[in-house]
Amino acid sequence: MYRKRNREQVSIDDFIPPFGGKLLANNRWVKLAQVIPWDRIEGRYAKRFGKCGNAAYPLRVALGALIIKEKCGFSDEETVENISENVYMQYFIGYKEFRSGQPFVPPLMVEFRKRIDMAEIQKIIDEMDEENRRDDPPQGRDENRGTLMIDATCAPSDIRYPTDLSLLNEGREKLESIIDTLWKEHGSKQSVKPRTYRQNARKAFLTVEKQRKHRAKTIRKAIGKQLRFIRRDLGIVSRLREEGRTFEKLSARQYRNLLVTAEVYRQQLAMYENKTHRVEERIVSISQPHVRPIVWGKASAEVEFGAKIAVSRVKDCFRIETLRWNSFNEGTELQAAIERYRQRYGWYPEAVLADKLYRNRDNLAFCKMHRIRLSGPRLGRPGPTAKEDRRIARMDGAARNAIESPFGIGKRRYGLDRIMAKLRGTSESVIAMQFLLLNLDCRVRALAYFLIRCLQRVLRCFSQALSARTVTVIWDC
Repeated sequence: MYRKRNREQVSIDDFIPPFGGKLLANNRWVKLAQVIPWDRIEGRYAKRFGKCGNAAYPLRVALGALIIKEKCGFSDEETVENISENVYMQYFIGYKEFRSGQPFVPPLMVEFRKRIDMAEIQKIIDEMDEENRRDDPPQGRDENRGTLMIDATCAPSDIRYPTDLSLLNEGREKLESIIDTLWKEHGSKQSVKPRTYRQNARKAFLTVEKQRKHRAKTIRKAIGKQLRFIRRDLGIVSRLREEGRTFEKLSARQYRNLLVTAEVYRQQLAMYENKTHRVEERIVSISQPHVRPIVWGKASAEVEFGAKIAVSRVKDCFRIETLRWNSFNEGTELQAAIERYRQRYGWYPEAVLADKLYRNRDNLAFCKMHRIRLSGPRLGRPGPTAKEDRRIARMDGAARNAIESPFGIGKRRYGLDRIMAKLRGTSESVIAMQFLLLNLDCRVRALAYFLIRCLQRVLRCFSQALSARTVTVIWDC
């Protein structure tokens, strides 16, 4: 069940610190709490729970803890410890006074990530973007308005760099653990435990792994040995199953490892027999089988292992248009992103700023049909407007820094360069949380800029009034 909190947000004057005094209004957590629409999010979040059972933690506690974790780069345990020690963090998650002790146990952070998933974070971003939707509609029915920026990047997962040999060795070790569990629970004194030759397999793996230079022929031979060891272990598991020894004593993780290892064996055997290094839906991690290799071609990393995401930006709002664990051509996602832009705002964009991968013939024809200017040079020979086209292309390239630079900010300041979550759903939630933080930073900066402009205008009016008053006094004298 869920109990809604008091809808009135606690002000910094009403919050009770541990040693007296008041909170500072210019603190980053105080500013951040002011730009998040807590009440609207909580109304939708409360519908997920029934009317029975223990009361769940409030949305502000769950979402606030996730924001603190990703913004500061803490682990789950460090997040709980810092919240219990920091007055401003406790105000940010909705407390009315400082409380000593842990606000919740660290394993609950996983449940928070499951509840506030990627779809929920996308809805939060849409609610924060209502200001852009309140703009006056275009005068003409078919008039376009606004600029859509779109680009793609990769969010690498925290896995060991995969090699075929190490992946097979890991799968073999997990199979040996499964055989031990099955034999321990169902073995008898009259029967003999099946031999797995694990010491020979380990020795064969280390003989190649410890070599400074690996020859292709040596690696292929070692892979063949590990495949034969895994085939023996899978046969033992099947034989134990036929003898009536069920998998009920296996944990959920062991059963999943059994299925994943069997699929890894099938893929590696196919590549070994066909003498190739490519296979569909290639698994590169047994603990995270959803992760796929993304051939990126960058100087720092030619291949990354994680999720590929297409991100759009409209004014100061970032959205994840597409998130897939398999590689895809981002040029095929442009038309869908433009149609979603039209559904959100009611009109097509005036210009779309994207790189060369998006400039295929289908996208050019689509943009021409809807009178959308797609950044980049025109196809064919240079025409009489070639000089003006180059000038516009340079301006578009400079404007695209607005979507390129946040990728670097997310990977350097936040956790977009290494997703530490292990499950597929929680990993997607963490990736979406990075772009929620980018949106919150933009809103905080916009609020600060608005306050500075208001202060400047007040000072300017006061200065003009003071000057007019001084002139009047001098004239009277």
